[in-house]
Amino acid sequence: MEENGIPESSKSSGLNLAEIREKIEQEPDRQFTSLGEVAETPAAVEFIHREFHREAAPWMADFDRRTFLKVMGASAALAGLAACRPKIHEKIVPYVKSPEEVVPGEPLQYATTVNFAGYGFGALATAYDGRPTKLDGNDLHPATIGASDIYLQASILDLYDPNRGESVIHRGAISTRDEFFGSARTMLRAATNQGSGVRFLIEPTTSPTFKEQWEALKAKLPKAKLHVWDPINFDNARAAAVAAFGKPVDAVYDFTQAKVIVSLDSDFVNEGPQRIRAMRDYSAMRRVSDENSEMSRHYQFESTPTITGTTADHRAGVAASDMLAVAKALAAALGVIGGASPVTGKAGTMVEAAAADLAANQSAGLVIVGPGQPPAVHVLAHAINNALGNVGKTVRYVESPEVEPVVYLDSLRELIEDMKNGEVEALFVIGANPVFTAPSDFGFAELYRTKVPFTAHLGLYETETGVLSMWHLPRAHDLEEWSDSRAFDGTASIVQPLIEPLHDGMSVHTFMAGLIEDNRAPLDIVRSTWQSAAPDEKSWRRLLHEGVIHGTEQPSEALIFNQAALDMLDDPSMSLQPRGEGIEVLFRPDPTIHDGRFANNSWLQELPKPLTKITWDNVVYVSPKMAQEMGIDQETEEGDIGGDYRVPMVEITVGKNKIQAPAWILPGQPDRTVTVLLGYGRTQAGSVGNGVGTNTYGIRTSDSMWTAVASDIAKTGQRYELATTQHHYRMEGRHLVRSSSLEGFKANPHFATEYDHISLPESAKRGGGEHDEDVRVSMYPEREWKGHAWGMVIDTTTCTGCNACVVACQAENNIPTVGKEDIKRGREMHWIRIDRYYEGDLDDPETHLMPVNCMHCEQAPCEVVCPVAATSHSVEGLNEMIYNRCVGTRYCSNNCPYKVRRFNYFQFSDITSPLLRLKNNPNVTVRGRGVMEKCTYCVQRINAARQKAKAENRPIREGEVLTACQTACPAQAITFGDIHNAESQVVKVKQQPHNYSLLKELNTIPRTTYLAKLRNPNPALENA
Repeated sequence: MEENGIPESSKSSGLNLAEIREKIEQEPDRQFTSLGEVAETPAAVEFIHREFHREAAPWMADFDRRTFLKVMGASAALAGLAACRPKIHEKIVPYVKSPEEVVPGEPLQYATTVNFAGYGFGALATAYDGRPTKLDGNDLHPATIGASDIYLQASILDLYDPNRGESVIHRGAISTRDEFFGSARTMLRAATNQGSGVRFLIEPTTSPTFKEQWEALKAKLPKAKLHVWDPINFDNARAAAVAAFGKPVDAVYDFTQAKVIVSLDSDFVNEGPQRIRAMRDYSAMRRVSDENSEMSRHYQFESTPTITGTTADHRAGVAASDMLAVAKALAAALGVIGGASPVTGKAGTMVEAAAADLAANQSAGLVIVGPGQPPAVHVLAHAINNALGNVGKTVRYVESPEVEPVVYLDSLRELIEDMKNGEVEALFVIGANPVFTAPSDFGFAELYRTKVPFTAHLGLYETETGVLSMWHLPRAHDLEEWSDSRAFDGTASIVQPLIEPLHDGMSVHTFMAGLIEDNRAPLDIVRSTWQSAAPDEKSWRRLLHEGVIHGTEQPSEALIFNQAALDMLDDPSMSLQPRGEGIEVLFRPDPTIHDGRFANNSWLQELPKPLTKITWDNVVYVSPKMAQEMGIDQETEEGDIGGDYRVPMVEITVGKNKIQAPAWILPGQPDRTVTVLLGYGRTQAGSVGNGVGTNTYGIRTSDSMWTAVASDIAKTGQRYELATTQHHYRMEGRHLVRSSSLEGFKANPHFATEYDHISLPESAKRGGGEHDEDVRVSMYPEREWKGHAWGMVIDTTTCTGCNACVVACQAENNIPTVGKEDIKRGREMHWIRIDRYYEGDLDDPETHLMPVNCMHCEQAPCEVVCPVAATSHSVEGLNEMIYNRCVGTRYCSNNCPYKVRRFNYFQFSDITSPLLRLKNNPNVTVRGRGVMEKCTYCVQRINAARQKAKAENRPIREGEVLTACQTACPAQAITFGDIHNAESQVVKVKQQPHNYSLLKELNTIPRTTYLAKLRNPNPALENA
């Protein structure tokens, strides 16, 4: 971690948490984005009010010559201090013989599969002239059903990453494939005792073709062993399944059948191989309209705040070690087990209400548990679901689609013991990075380096494991290789390449084929696996076209719950150790870079984390109460380069291990519990990810994979600068997020518009609702929009703030990243931001998340102040940016009340790297220095649909134009279309009574409107 040596300041604008509590208690309905905003510290107020967050002063007084040259080197050298952007001279080389299916400039879409932690996510890849530029979900695939998430969207950047491994490396020197396979085959032929010393350590995989190749290797070396490792695993769930059912089955959930959901520390819309499907189905049961006035009810018990918790009707923060008591109390209230100790406080009242709801909705309830909870909690969930008749309705059990469905920790521990005993002659590591992610007490790196004679690593990057290996081999990206994979329910699909390997990477199947001396091409190897499903060319092409192999879904297992499993609930191996007087430490994957595998992906590094809005770093979450006791604040100082946060560093001691990391006060965090995020502190990630953040794996041991007890947590006396966007582009002092209970909505459907001071004019009543009757009064001239008129609605009830829309927009529209220093100056370039608001008790607030993009105002304040008419309206009412007119006055951004415009202070877009330029969408201009930009409603997609409709002599069809954010959204929270078409879905949604305009009193007539947030609380709890 860099720059962690800043001493505590005596002139800090720190936080008085006692005063903050008092202010919140005086205004219980107040919505706030940060503690500094409530405290009204001078620096925080100055930062919020400063229109451009010090953007207007790009040359800081304390820049020395070296820093100046470092920051400005590329831009100044390329563009000059006065120029906007350099001219790029390129040669255009035509095809000698054009492929039949390729039309220059016309995109082609191919069905393929992208793997994440071994499970397949069906994708549709868009390619221009043979180069993939965009990934979206395949609507025929059960894991994505047309949607995506941040990892699927950002995978395209990994494909073109110039830091990927480029060559075969042998002991630090460049070698060749032939030399590796020659050496490896010689070693395998000489293996003793039927290959008992040959080991493979792989990341999880569900590939049927890999399974066949492994069986072929086992035929030659019967005693070779396969080990599996992933640091973010479902070992506890797997151990519980074995205890409850006698086999390692996987649970498949159907949220469309669940009227009552009780989540015990499960972030189910954001984790696991079912996350995209879970969010889609869960949101479908939360969507309210004229045609459907019912919602599911969701109780969330969680040990650290999650985006799933923000959507819940009732949420209680519970220490991870206390979750078993909650599960026991719930089971006892339902008569599943005998008496259990009662749970006190808010969690106790929620348990009673949840039990009553579950009992009243038998066969329509669901109890789900997160991977961080011990097996005992999972066993109780199985018992409750079984007793209430939920099995076969809201949950079913299937045989795990994984090739080797083992407990990963036990599998790695077995390998470690054999390495210590000198029993491992050769170790082939495929995909995994155990040197970085293995439990710290295993000492994997030293054993790997000194105890194994032959080591080889196959990976996208030469990672921490790769550099310690005798051999490192570059792996092909999913878009460069033939393979196959299975989804969470077992449905198989083909991984179809769209481009030749850019770095001479090899697929897993090429790697395995070389070891077993199979000379077939990768395509032939994969096709042979599916010979029965696709015996001829026609059926094979149909399979590739659809992207799914129908009929391969795993059937439900008929299982009998083992009642004896309930006798093991208090077994130490099935539960967490009590924390006693200690402080609980939770280990969780980072919300953006996960376990560290995406550390070199700048899109994900710069993506604000949903609940903290922190970028380019990891922190330690502490509760407000604990922060008050320890004197932890969030300091902002007048004169900081961006007015951002300098937070205290804390040292956490777990056993003999220690780490230092910045502390962040997180409202809603349970007291005496801290959360550390994994994945940072990489040393071999690449130029983007190296040295970023703190490596927290150092205090994660094999007996505390998810939860540990700290013997000490103390401030170090140092501070650390964080880049967070939560104060950037604030719409201060207005009631922006509007929410109500379902019963309140039924009693007053138009509650959301009661905050408005005016009504929309007649021209905006197309889909605006029957309550808009005021006469229009405005200085703007009356305009009549002819033809199509595009509009959008965002449903804040179903939006989870998952950020899929943000990354999808970035991929579609060639939006650059700017780096940590420019984020601190408020220069982030995202066209969509997701504002986070707290409301209520500081220790247990309600959290609201609101996506904000350009509103495409019909009376746009930005247009009247632009001196060169660079921003203007199209005939269809789109607020357009004409980039080559823009001279960078930034008047438009200053006059935009929604703060959705972004300015290129430097040449942020990479126009020099041949690889990174390949990712750009050719239908979207790459903006240069000195240009303003913002959301365009994906006008390039509108134009493409218009051209196609014109060629076919027809109007644009309803649903033919889908924006990138709309396509990506797993929750289907975004609706887009023609508001002149009375039958369009967007008009129907805008006619909902809880539709409202943001800052309507400004009379900008925004084309983007919102559906107010609705909750379905239990009346017994609401009235308590």
